[in-house]
Amino acid sequence: MRFEYRPYRRSFRQPLQTSHGIWTVREGIILRLIDDAGCVGFGEISPLAWFGSETFEDAIEFCQQLPNEIDGETIATIPTHLSACQFGFESAQEMLATEFTQSSALTHSALLPTGHAALNGWKDLWEQGYRTFKWKIGVADIEDEIQIFNHLVQILPAEAFLRLDANAGLTVSQAERWLQRCDSISNPILEFLEQPLAVSQFEQMQTLSQIYSTPLAIDESVATLNQLRECYQQGWRGIFVIKPAIVGSPSQLRKFCQETAIDAVFSSVFETAIGQQAGLRLAAELSLKHRAVGYGTSHWFD
Repeated sequence: MRFEYRPYRRSFRQPLQTSHGIWTVREGIILRLIDDAGCVGFGEISPLAWFGSETFEDAIEFCQQLPNEIDGETIATIPTHLSACQFGFESAQEMLATEFTQSSALTHSALLPTGHAALNGWKDLWEQGYRTFKWKIGVADIEDEIQIFNHLVQILPAEAFLRLDANAGLTVSQAERWLQRCDSISNPILEFLEQPLAVSQFEQMQTLSQIYSTPLAIDESVATLNQLRECYQQGWRGIFVIKPAIVGSPSQLRKFCQETAIDAVFSSVFETAIGQQAGLRLAAELSLKHRAVGYGTSHWFD
């Protein structure tokens, strides 16, 4: 296969604030594979180093050292520490072999702006057809955020679902404060609280999941396939938020999900339509609980 690549940079319409910091530019690499018959397969490498993948620089260096022509063995032997590269190259190879179709059965979750802006930010998204929303927490004073949350759950329509995402930014006491508030909500609007604690506090998250009734999801804890396997082996049976673009090999991810039947939510890392298409294909195959996928991110870019 002939191999070509091109880096890209996309500025967010407004900076994305998480507990990890402020994100202003998404960098990635578009791949193109062309086989002997002239068929073309596109893939995308969209690293997220602060989340657990290789760096953008690592990915560029890997692409630069490859020859102009590669084969399936080259792709199969990409090391696991280059998980975004694994996904990009294997997705491009799969596109050569099979036609991509997007399932109409998938529903999507939209990411709300942080802070007070969420109180109005959901309205346009609702008009666009979104019924599930994600809101980042752990980025401001906890009492201020809980007040906003109290207002948000009152004004969202009864048909809405809300996910809270702490991006591993809470202390144990803060997580308990949030879970106490979430457990006290009488309506079923809250779907789950995502990754309240740091990756190193897996056992504490296990304990919290057993004490409180609000479902917990792990995200940063399962950034890569190796982490996914490890958390499953350690007994996590809650929700797994999987970011296909950085998790690693699509074929290995399929195998793991089919063998374990985990409750998975598939989510974006703000990749382009090329990476999204590959991720959504996996979501359509592997979402056993039919939860909304976290790919409602296009409104964050011009």
